[in-house]
Amino acid sequence: MEITDVTAVTVDVPLTSTDEHLGIAPYTTNHGELESMERVLVRVDTDEGIEGWGEMRVFLSPTATESLIEDGIGPMVVGQSPFEIERLRRQVFVEYTNVDMFFSAVETACWDIVGKALDRPVYELLGGWTAPTQSTLQHRSHVADGTRTPGPVPVAFCLGILPPEESRVKAREALDAGFDVLKTKAGRDWRQDVARIKAMHDETDGQLEFRLDPNQGWTLDQAVRVGAMLEDEGIYLQYLEQPIRVDSHVSLARLRQRLRQPIAPNEDTYVPHNISSLVEAGAMDVGVIDLTPAGGISGIRQQAAILEDAGVPFTHHCAFDLGIRTAAILHAVSGIPGFSLPPDSTYYAWEGDVIAEPFEVENGCLPAPRGPGLGISVDRDAVEAYRI
Repeated sequence: MEITDVTAVTVDVPLTSTDEHLGIAPYTTNHGELESMERVLVRVDTDEGIEGWGEMRVFLSPTATESLIEDGIGPMVVGQSPFEIERLRRQVFVEYTNVDMFFSAVETACWDIVGKALDRPVYELLGGWTAPTQSTLQHRSHVADGTRTPGPVPVAFCLGILPPEESRVKAREALDAGFDVLKTKAGRDWRQDVARIKAMHDETDGQLEFRLDPNQGWTLDQAVRVGAMLEDEGIYLQYLEQPIRVDSHVSLARLRQRLRQPIAPNEDTYVPHNISSLVEAGAMDVGVIDLTPAGGISGIRQQAAILEDAGVPFTHHCAFDLGIRTAAILHAVSGIPGFSLPPDSTYYAWEGDVIAEPFEVENGCLPAPRGPGLGISVDRDAVEAYRI
């Protein structure tokens, strides 16, 4: 089997309003506000008529991202076998830059193709369903035809920056919908960040765990004060995500020593070899990794192995994923050992999707991956409806 073509198309899908149940728009972060999200869908075709799909977010612009995939990555892989994923991954190399993120959607599509060709789900190709290492990721499995299959995957509810009283309402919605963990953005006003967590903790009587993510928005002293003030209130986060700027590993290590709040680098893990550096510096309690900057499912499997060997728990990041990348994440967390905390998700907040049978989020969980490859089929009419 050979790859014959690589094509990319950008869609823009709206998010549901905060006025609606589990709605999150406008999703406000340290960097801006979102009412919708642009996603690049990548299709890889083969000479045997099997196609695979991948997905990534837009970088710079839709035109630039599509061009890098079609005109840059495409010629490197056309004519080669989608089965040789590791070789392709190492072959895609450009001096002076990290092109892994632009290969990631092509790499995911290759996994989709291989699974379809072999009539096996991707999580099984990764080694089969793997029991989580901690009880916080409560997969339920069953055995069918001699194969153990994963159960529903718990996910963390993600919320943008809202006033404390509005955050309180959304925390109650998340708890009532069955979520156990809520991740909220932060970084514009550290005092308000503390107030919001306190309000949500109070509203849910401590039944929700919280992740606080300022996207590098605090200085070191502010991060210390946030963590300490929450400790004084008896609130212990699941983790503080990337509290200070990237590549400040010594400062992260010092912050970790001063606080009892777990420290979880995220953007820092996007830089090649940073995970090893963070481990060596003693700068992380939890890893928040992402298959796109890692270069795809193979890349995240490599990162997971480093973290698992170091005894560091980890989870998967959310980048406003539609059904294609959501499926890839479900396969990854189900088939790669070491994932122990619920991945982030905003899937419940899309107004629509580009897959024929969108997932249903039930009791705070996404359904287990099923079917050959990624187990999804793309709705071409939906793609055209949302296409830019």
